Amino acid sequence: MKFKLIAVLTVAVFASVHLYSQNTYVFFGSFNWDKKAEGLYVYQLNINSGKLTKVTSVRGILNPSYLTLSPDGKYVFACTESKTEEAGSVSSFEFNPDKRTLTYINSQKSGGENPVYITVHKSGKWLINGNYTEGSASVYPVSENGIIQPYVQNFQFSEGSVDSGRQDRAHIHSTVFSSDYRYVFMPDLGADKIRAYRFDQDKKEPLTEIPFTQTVPGSGPRHFTFHPNGKFAYCIEEMGGAVSAYTYEEGKLNNLQRINTHSDQYKEGFESSDIHISPDGRYLYASNRGKENNIAIFSIQADGTLKTIAYQPTGGKHPRVFTIDPTGKFLITANTGSGNAVVFRRNAETGLLTKTGRGAKIKNVSTVQVREY
Repeated sequence: MKFKLIAVLTVAVFASVHLYSQNTYVFFGSFNWDKKAEGLYVYQLNINSGKLTKVTSVRGILNPSYLTLSPDGKYVFACTESKTEEAGSVSSFEFNPDKRTLTYINSQKSGGENPVYITVHKSGKWLINGNYTEGSASVYPVSENGIIQPYVQNFQFSEGSVDSGRQDRAHIHSTVFSSDYRYVFMPDLGADKIRAYRFDQDKKEPLTEIPFTQTVPGSGPRHFTFHPNGKFAYCIEEMGGAVSAYTYEEGKLNNLQRINTHSDQYKEGFESSDIHISPDGRYLYASNRGKENNIAIFSIQADGTLKTIAYQPTGGKHPRVFTIDPTGKFLITANTGSGNAVVFRRNAETGLLTKTGRGAKIKNVSTVQVREY
């Protein structure tokens, strides 16, 4: 009996150590509008309670609108000087989880005004960013020490679409690698296109254009994601208030379904924004801003089509970006309009969300990413 008790206590201690040694960090950006104010933030997520605790922050940068992490988690890459006239940059930072520090490394010009999205290759050696205002995308080599080199390719687009107010010209809103990292897709809100490129990491200029996918006129494609199985892809349409589902194979998208992100009570003025799939591939989540301020939840069927499950409030206004942690346990929203981040526990079986823990008050919070170290 004594040995059994010791064994049980030993297991409990190791389980406790494992639980609290799992350092999960959440990274936020904000539209700070002043380099003297904090722009990037790091919080620690308690994976038991869902509570966010501030760790550190960075000043001296302007309006980081979107960020991503290197595959090894050592570097944070951000779109900076967003919403800044005649400006725009991409910046690199080093995160040290042991010292709990985030340190600025360098910046490069974004190749266009108002950078809004940045993605990194699985090798960590390439970055691609999208510039919204005049519609362009840039490709950067990254050194082993996290230094971003000047861009080696810059694509400028001009054509617009049917809505003269919103689509007077191209507006690249995201740059997304395919699951195998051999292709890149760029939803163009202004032109109603999902632009596509072949990616060869061994070339000095890695992107080569291939045929684009036309979306519904006036839909305004915004963010894009792949199913974990690599066979399906999904694009959220900001202006159309819908998600378009596609089958995917070797750089080619084929229309599968188009389904509303909003309930029947909303007929116009959509502001759909972000889209993510749970790590197990069973549920898709899409955020709606404007009048709705909710997350639309869909179950993903075996054939890749979506079925509406629920709409749940985000706990704030204007949920510009949200993220799901790698375990699929939590979903975290960045509510720009109300300046707050909210942590939700995700039910893996039903897909539904429950507000949990303690969130964070971050003025004009713009973006969020999460990683376990």
